Amino acid sequence: MSRIGKKEITIPASVKVTYEKGVVSVSGPKGNLSHEIRPEIGVQISGDNLTTVVLKETKNTPAFWGLTRALIANMVQGVTEGYTKDLELVGVGYRVKSENPQKISLSVGYSHPVEVEAPEGITFAVDGNQNITIHGIDKQLVGLTAAKIRKIRKPEPYKGKGIKYKGEVVRRKAGKAGKK
Repeated sequence: MSRIGKKEITIPASVKVTYEKGVVSVSGPKGNLSHEIRPEIGVQISGDNLTTVVLKETKNTPAFWGLTRALIANMVQGVTEGYTKDLELVGVGYRVKSENPQKISLSVGYSHPVEVEAPEGITFAVDGNQNITIHGIDKQLVGLTAAKIRKIRKPEPYKGKGIKYKGEVVRRKAGKAGKK
């Protein structure tokens, strides 16, 4: 039995959830999201509560049950509040410029600036020239976009230079020992 799968999801008044033919669709003030549910799991909507139920018992059903419930809860939160991820650039000369909310240009030590275009449903906000905030309603897409930007120049362990998540602690290594 999945502890997470058993929990009910409370649907806010401004959100509309529908379940048809194995697809859950959530629409709210910030946008619309939909997700295809595995055939082992079903969804029951009663009033302003949503519950996930097991339709067919298999070895992996408890994991899929909890996963489905978590994905639907993330969709409901995404269309009401949205998600953000903060990145910061650390390093001398490392900076970010924003041409518009859909495109940023990173100067991170390469011979050329790196251009990053936002996927559909994602917007960028640049604070100063060291911080990037990624906004969106799809939690998976926000995290994936942040990971792709971080991958351009990961924080290195000796000086800590690179693109890191806000609040991320970079484990530092000792440098060369030197001659004695």
